[in-house]
Amino acid sequence: MSMPIHNRIELQNVSQSFTLNDNQVHLFQELTLSIIQGQSYAITGPSGSGKSSLLMLMAGLENPTSGQGIYVNNQKNSALSELREEAGFIFQQFHLLPELTALHNVALPLKLRGVKNAEAKAKVWLQRVGLEHRLQHKPQQLSGGEQQRVAIARALVFQPKFIFADEPTGNLDTKSAQEVADILFSCCQEHGAGLVMVTHSQELAERAQHIYVFSNGKCHLNTKVNKEVCDDNQ
Repeated sequence: MSMPIHNRIELQNVSQSFTLNDNQVHLFQELTLSIIQGQSYAITGPSGSGKSSLLMLMAGLENPTSGQGIYVNNQKNSALSELREEAGFIFQQFHLLPELTALHNVALPLKLRGVKNAEAKAKVWLQRVGLEHRLQHKPQQLSGGEQQRVAIARALVFQPKFIFADEPTGNLDTKSAQEVADILFSCCQEHGAGLVMVTHSQELAERAQHIYVFSNGKCHLNTKVNKEVCDDNQ
């Protein structure tokens, strides 16, 4: 059964740059692309090419230096605050609170939203990522792969429309990376969440339905159905 399209995020002619030693450094210019809920995307390319900046723009956490702007369901900017409320984030460094158990790390986003039965719902998600036996363990008592599973459960516990992941397997050994990737893709697919990942791992990127590749200031879209070049006029 195909998943209906609930949300579309579009970047239209956006540019991103920063100043370094009085010089203007352009990460990308006049870039146009879109992502759709229920689809998976990987962003690849060399370090410093603008991958993480693009991820932050898509998530509404940063504003472009210039351009027409960011649209959510054809609404410019006004829907970004709503998008941030409906997005989950996963990072290479896990960002778990060290003083909290796995259960309480996952329950916290729900409690901050005033959701009832937060711990019961957190327990369900920790079971889904295979950590039902580690509920009361704190991050320092967990392996890297286990910590990232907790981070996945925390990101998905309120069933967001999009998951944005920055190098989600970057700190893991090969076996743990494989297990985490399996869980991440299966959970997003099961709940119809869009998945957008920045990764250096070609193996992980190949699992996505669409791959955005940064190279020499250009961004190319590589899908498993066809290939085309993003509207990047740099």
